[in-house]
Amino acid sequence: MGGAGGGLNLAMVAKRIIPCLDVKDGRTVKGINFEGLRDVGDAVALGSKYAREGADELVYLDISATQEGRNTFTHLVSRIAQEIDIPFTVGGGISTIDDASRLLDAGADKISINSAAIRNPQLIDEIASKYGSQFVVIAIDARLTDGQWLATTHGGKRNTDKELFAWAHEAQERGAGELLFTSMNHDGTRQGYPCDTFARLAEHLRIPIIASGGAGSIDDIADVLTHGRADAALAASIFHYGEIPIPILKQALRERNINVRI
Repeated sequence: MGGAGGGLNLAMVAKRIIPCLDVKDGRTVKGINFEGLRDVGDAVALGSKYAREGADELVYLDISATQEGRNTFTHLVSRIAQEIDIPFTVGGGISTIDDASRLLDAGADKISINSAAIRNPQLIDEIASKYGSQFVVIAIDARLTDGQWLATTHGGKRNTDKELFAWAHEAQERGAGELLFTSMNHDGTRQGYPCDTFARLAEHLRIPIIASGGAGSIDDIADVLTHGRADAALAASIFHYGEIPIPILKQALRERNINVRI
């Protein structure tokens, strides 16, 4: 089991690079909005490769729809914990404290909750009070609508009236130790992140912020880690398809005076 991530939100803390792996029935898959899924390899082998290349953490998202798929994911988490020595977060389908316990007991370093936390915000308090804030990542998928960022659920398919900044602050106060924010307007576009929005979140929050959705180039990641003040950048396709290898990304960030571990 890797060391717990997170930590103080100080300028001297190294920025993190986090590959994200979508998992269905134990295999890593990639698609757009979970459709047209293609198998991109064994989840443990791919995670091990990223760890060797210098990834700081990993995120595994279970997109299986069935209970059988959920059970397979729990076994997978045990394998990851045994074979990978960097921290990893797991998410997808966690809707009760029992779900969280099952995955943390299997060896995950942190769990990520999204739709379930919007339905039942008390879930954040429950998990944080049982395990500690450092184990709880609140994921928010928000869409900019008429000048206001509103959280969505079910992978961006359902709108809510939860305003991004207010909801992020509430989640922090309830015990979330980290925020993973994805802009649904930017996700999959590879046109960069909404850096002004990330910078505003950083003003509002004490907890670290992970930027997700929109990475298409090294410049995009550099921008969100500097102008956007994000503590970490999460990406999937650019790593899975070998477009920007992690060592090359980190070297380029270092050359821009961005503090990353090499």
